[in-house]
Amino acid sequence: MTWLWVMLGSALGGVTRYWLSGLAAHAIGETFPVGTILVNITGCFIIGFFAVLTGPDGRVFVSSDARQFVMTGICGGYTTFSSFSLQTLNLARDSEWLLAGANVVMSVVLCLVAVWLGAVAAGALNQLKGA
Repeated sequence: MTWLWVMLGSALGGVTRYWLSGLAAHAIGETFPVGTILVNITGCFIIGFFAVLTGPDGRVFVSSDARQFVMTGICGGYTTFSSFSLQTLNLARDSEWLLAGANVVMSVVLCLVAVWLGAVAAGALNQLKGA
């Protein structure tokens, strides 16, 4: 049943991301990715807020399925940056400074390299002639 909740949350998060990014692009323009930054910032706020509010020391008790629905489903569909940020914050809170720093550097650098490699690979594939 948890899988179903995560799928539903992911769909809701993805649709919300699409809507908010489009709204920001329409209102502000697409020169700078304001919509994406807005989504990442709000997603990080939501996952941090919900994680602490519903955590073991939180003031609101929710089921494990509800936590997965919001944190993995909605926030994961809305932005994976929220998960990355929460994990980095948890490493820092545990005084795992080297790991937190490595997570930031590896995530940014490796993801930029991966997106570049994907673009290069797709560009090469686009240049192939025939079927």
